[in-house]
Amino acid sequence: MSDGKSIEVEGKIVAVLPGTMFKVQLSNGHVVLAHISGKLRKNFIKIAAGDMVKMEMSPYDLEKARITYRMKDTNLGPRPPRRRRY
Repeated sequence: MSDGKSIEVEGKIVAVLPGTMFKVQLSNGHVVLAHISGKLRKNFIKIAAGDMVKMEMSPYDLEKARITYRMKDTNLGPRPPRRRRY
């Protein structure tokens, strides 16, 4: 939201859904439906299950969110290579 009334929260990706939608679990156990922002889509940022993300939520609908940032995993090693589907 451009007027600065959005709520910033962090969560963990629980499930990857079709159409760049994700189920994200917040720290309090609440599960929300989230989609990725345009900057993440434009820069081809990959998001997988288990990733920690920052999100913006509208105060009017607390069931949906927009993912704005994928947190870097500092304590984990490199990810295994992704399998290509043909």
